[in-house]
Amino acid sequence: MTTALDTNVLVALWQADESLSIAAQHALDRERVRGDLTISGPVYAELLAFPGRGPAFLERFCRDTLIRIDWEFASQDWRDAGRAFQAYASRRRKARLSGGPRRILADFLIGAHASRRGHALLTLDSATYRTAFPALKILEF
Repeated sequence: MTTALDTNVLVALWQADESLSIAAQHALDRERVRGDLTISGPVYAELLAFPGRGPAFLERFCRDTLIRIDWEFASQDWRDAGRAFQAYASRRRKARLSGGPRRILADFLIGAHASRRGHALLTLDSATYRTAFPALKILEF
């Protein structure tokens, strides 16, 4: 089984909060035993915003940790992400939600990417992905 990683998993790994970092490392180790680890292009792009994590660092990190980067997005990936984002935006408008983090298109691209490939998704944001992609296998730590 291949496990896709959400951005927040790797950000948690790099946190100064040792308990979160250790939990992320244990989750990655557990999933690595089960199969391959991968990130999509949007995860890579989001990770570039993390301080000190430029392209050279990310390429080396992924190579050293055996995390594959899947850059490919088919038209159906975009359609699925767009539909899920559209449904989220509609729910948010109807509920007039102002609290909590606002989801961005990248979240739905990450979910669509994992879902269309039959990967499980390791994330700290299970509620968003469960709602947007009900058939997606969600893993948490």
